[in-house]
Amino acid sequence: MFPIIDAHIHIQPFHMMKPDVQHTFWHRKDNRAELEAFATDPAKLLRQMDADGVERVGLINYVSPDVMGFTSEVNEWMVRYASVDPQRLMAFGSVHPAFVADAGGETDRVIQMGVRALKIHPPHQLFRANAYLQELPSLADVYRRAEAAGLPVTIHTGTSVFPGARSRLGDPMDVDDVAIDFPKLKILLAHGGRPLWMEAAFFVVRRHPNVFLEVSGIPPSRLLEYFPRLEELAHKTVWGTDWPSPGVKSMRQNVDGFLALPLTDASKKAILYDNALAIFQ
Repeated sequence: MFPIIDAHIHIQPFHMMKPDVQHTFWHRKDNRAELEAFATDPAKLLRQMDADGVERVGLINYVSPDVMGFTSEVNEWMVRYASVDPQRLMAFGSVHPAFVADAGGETDRVIQMGVRALKIHPPHQLFRANAYLQELPSLADVYRRAEAAGLPVTIHTGTSVFPGARSRLGDPMDVDDVAIDFPKLKILLAHGGRPLWMEAAFFVVRRHPNVFLEVSGIPPSRLLEYFPRLEELAHKTVWGTDWPSPGVKSMRQNVDGFLALPLTDASKKAILYDNALAIFQ
């Protein structure tokens, strides 16, 4: 069995979510109490990781007060949560440039708190990943500070079903600019542009040495349908499940589905573990 790093799960302060967002998130979930218990007890999550054979997880977090309800307080919440075992629980930080006067200074503050990566979510933060070129110049300060600190940035690519989300902002081609302008910044394309822009995501990952494909939220059974040439990018692909988002029943189930794919053992190990280990140092 390969060691596993799941670089993209959602154990967050669910209580912060706006009512309409909560309705969408919890719809058809019969284990709400259990999931909320994970959010209040990191030891419970660690036990679940042990049961699922997962060594480390990336705790996705982003500031989105207007769409999702997450204020900047999510950064403190996440760092405090991960402090129980910061090696296994990798806290992501977030800065929303439209809601702070000094995006660079806020990014420094969040980094100094001890986060392991940053998250940008264009459809939920209502700006394009390359918005620094036009209406949001301070976004460049977020990328610049992360690049200087050596922190990777995960950027959501693809659609979103949550109320108020602008899915058109999830085009991975916008990251082409980011990769050019910040060539030393490690960038992960979360969800690989699914379900509309997989070819664009594949192109951006192949073109730029600092861009990686992150496959969370894609059913393993469809991974090779979305990316038939995945083996070519096995050295630049990072595993993630998006658990407990809709359709993802468990971290383990997704791993088992992935292991059943006709990929080489070397590629599977690189995707499940080696690549993330190198990125999230």
